[in-house]
Amino acid sequence: MEYSEDHIALAAEYALGTLDADERAQVETMMAVDQDFTAIVQAWEFRLGVLNQMVGSVEPPPGLWDKISKAVGLTGLPQPALELPEPPPPPPPPPIVLEDQIGEAVASLQSPAVPPPPSSPPPSPASVAAPAPLPMAAAPAPPFGDSNVVRLTGRVRSYRNLAVAMTAIAAALLAVIGVQVYSPGLLPGLGGKPATQIVEVRPSPVPTPRATSAPSAQYVALLQGAAGGPAFILTVDGATKNFTIRKVGAPPIDANKNYELWLISDKLQNRPRSLGVIGDTNFTTRPLLAGYDSDVINTATYAVTVEQSGGSPDGAPHSQPVFIGRLIETVPANAAPARNR
Repeated sequence: MEYSEDHIALAAEYALGTLDADERAQVETMMAVDQDFTAIVQAWEFRLGVLNQMVGSVEPPPGLWDKISKAVGLTGLPQPALELPEPPPPPPPPPIVLEDQIGEAVASLQSPAVPPPPSSPPPSPASVAAPAPLPMAAAPAPPFGDSNVVRLTGRVRSYRNLAVAMTAIAAALLAVIGVQVYSPGLLPGLGGKPATQIVEVRPSPVPTPRATSAPSAQYVALLQGAAGGPAFILTVDGATKNFTIRKVGAPPIDANKNYELWLISDKLQNRPRSLGVIGDTNFTTRPLLAGYDSDVINTATYAVTVEQSGGSPDGAPHSQPVFIGRLIETVPANAAPARNR
């Protein structure tokens, strides 16, 4: 994959640590899905990692933390104790109804009927008159009445009949669907003859590989001032000679002033050549280096001055350079691109 100058400049700024949180998240997302872009970022980190050795560590003053504490009002304030909220009591478990209890409740609604006494054998002619039978005791009535038992029995019977009817309907529908799928001629009224669709399969054309252009050399310069820290990042493409300058830490200037970029080379009698005014946006891209030789571009010194609005009127700088830097090669011309695996 070919990358633009903006992608390469973004990878360089990520390696320098000059991006904000949103831009760093964007670069890390690209690195997660693109191994070639990850290789570019790692190449920048390898080349620019030596810059950390040029900056010495700075110890803060001993009373800095006390000043910060007084400024935010943390001095002398007691820290409240951490109190955790009490957990709510667990809900009571739902009542469990057992089948035996249901059976006992149903059985309690029914009372066993008293079986009738066995009938006496018919008297023989020689026998004497039998004594009168004793009166039968009346069967005790159910404790809850017969109406509940009859209603429960009828309801169970109706549910059973409904389940049998639904099972029969489902079986009939399943049989009709099976006959329609496997033997559509047996039921002509439910559907016509299935349509036959002829699909023509054509071989797909073999994609031709796209010719990839040879990678060009890439150069970068960190334009810094006396206070240290990069103010601008200058990126130059070795093939097209287009350059992109990114505003990083340059302080803002008056509305009637502009930053202007200059090329200074001993091959041009050390006479500064203007490369145009740096725009107000973060990125400024111009092809103004196309008229210079590669040797002049790679060995020149690049400087930034503060000029009047619109740039220098006569093509010469009117102030001392505030930021200065030289190009270094970051990606050689014969570097082979990494392949995705």
